Amino acid sequence: MSQTPAATRAGRCLCGAVRFRAEGAPKWVAHCHCESCRRQTGAAFATYAGYPTAAVTWTQGQPATYASSPGVTRHFCATCGTPLAYVGSRWPGEIHLFVPTFDAPAEFVPQAHVNTDEQLPWIHLADGLKRVERTSA
Repeated sequence: MSQTPAATRAGRCLCGAVRFRAEGAPKWVAHCHCESCRRQTGAAFATYAGYPTAAVTWTQGQPATYASSPGVTRHFCATCGTPLAYVGSRWPGEIHLFVPTFDAPAEFVPQAHVNTDEQLPWIHLADGLKRVERTSA
């Protein structure tokens, strides 16, 4: 369970065209190091909060979607390009929201690094978080 307290959390894309609300505490918060997430974000890793799909509502606009690989749909703002969410068939009933898109991202406390077998070799982290080489299928 996340250290993030249960509450309603809001977020949005850079331009504000797409807004969302997430109810309750996330199931987990983690940094993903997989190549696909790096390419989508243009960053060395991505930080997600996993929520039940039913806990998330798009409150303004609708994100565009892109099927980036079999069973994976990525949500983003069609206006400004901000990545907003990841939905994968490996996690039915779950949506993974990008923590930096929340209005108060500092309230989310990551618990692990996942897909570290794809971590860039120049990333050296000493944060003491659990490390998962590969997320299970």
